[in-house]
Amino acid sequence: MKFTQRTRGLVGAIAVALSLALPASIIAASSADARVGGGSSSGSRGSRTFSAPPSTNTAPSAAQPFNRSMAQPGSPGMSGPAAAAQPNKGGFFNRPGMGMLGGLAAGFLGAGLLGMLFGGGLFSGLGSLSSIIGLLLQVVLIVVVVRLAMMWWQRRNANANAAAYAGPSAGPNAGPEIGPGPQANYRTATGFGSSSAPLEIGPADYEAFERLLGDVQTAWSDGDIGRLHMLATPEMVSYFSNDLAANKSRGVENKVSDVKLLQGDLAEAWREGETDYATVAMRFSLVDKTVDASGKIVDGSDQPIEATEVWTFARRRGSDWELSAIQQV
Repeated sequence: MKFTQRTRGLVGAIAVALSLALPASIIAASSADARVGGGSSSGSRGSRTFSAPPSTNTAPSAAQPFNRSMAQPGSPGMSGPAAAAQPNKGGFFNRPGMGMLGGLAAGFLGAGLLGMLFGGGLFSGLGSLSSIIGLLLQVVLIVVVVRLAMMWWQRRNANANAAAYAGPSAGPNAGPEIGPGPQANYRTATGFGSSSAPLEIGPADYEAFERLLGDVQTAWSDGDIGRLHMLATPEMVSYFSNDLAANKSRGVENKVSDVKLLQGDLAEAWREGETDYATVAMRFSLVDKTVDASGKIVDGSDQPIEATEVWTFARRRGSDWELSAIQQV
């Protein structure tokens, strides 16, 4: 049974599309977030962006390295207007950590296009049904090889991040535990290292952190970008804007309500030049649900859940605290 050149090219194109769509769909599914900051670690912590915050009673497990950050190793984190000006490289082949996959996929696709340009079809030599079966087997093999390469690349990056993320463990410098309501006891929280000046965190600061926890979640739930600009750094607002746009493209909205701080404690606080930083572990309850245009719940529920995250706040001298980073634990 003979196939025309056009038919052979169409079959080959479909096979290549399937091989590229599989890893792409995995990436798309893994990037879906719910509440603000849910499922990923984003932002900057000044010069400590690549140092893990100390563990606390609220978050005894180590905070995860940042998945999204405009800071560069060896340089202070960017939380000002310069952060928002950084280019965001888009496209499937420019995704972070996709260098090897991008090169393989681009090579396969480029080879097929060249074949079509030179009259051989996307995959030349398909003259029988057995040739098509052989092609499909080759595509499956390519998918397996690419998946293995992706797993190896991700493990390699994870090991590199873990090595760069080694930080101090919890110790006598761990901050006081905080919780909802009036605060009773506080003590000075100090930074570490020669580049950080001690910083005292008092009752008004803890009240500001708890207030920001609820205000940021409310602004996110309302899709109020203007309000988020008043509560978070430009870098964090850029991430929130992208996440909200992604939800909108899917025809859904994430609604968060009844946010209540259950427990929290200070991991560390320090000063860098004119900027103060405070990293706080917080365990809180909230109603977290995602609804479609009709109001039907497609993810989450009306029942409260608990979450524990590590939030870093920053303020310029004389200004209010702003959310600078969220890390999962």
